[in-house]
Amino acid sequence: MFNACCDVKKEVEILNPDETLTIERVKHYLSITAKARDKATSLASNPDEESMLNTLLSMADDYANDAQYFLDQGDLIRAFGAINYAHAWIDAGVKLRLLDGHGDDVLFTLP
Repeated sequence: MFNACCDVKKEVEILNPDETLTIERVKHYLSITAKARDKATSLASNPDEESMLNTLLSMADDYANDAQYFLDQGDLIRAFGAINYAHAWIDAGVKLRLLDGHGDDVLFTLP
């Protein structure tokens, strides 16, 4: 069934340059996430919170590294997806009040 739906030829869609995924756009989001990672500081006040925060930041760092790897391989879609996951882990830390976003409502979704 899946193969049957994929046999249909589709017309080439012209993309709006503002909606096209480019190396520059992925690098831009890598930069934004790096800024968020640098700006957010720990609010963890006990060992359990510290452990949770370490997990969040480890996931963010792993996804950011994956994004760079995918970018280096020329896989822009996976790079873009990975960097968005990385930023989401950092943002979750701010939202959960494990990280201080220092009032920056551009880099973070503030509590």
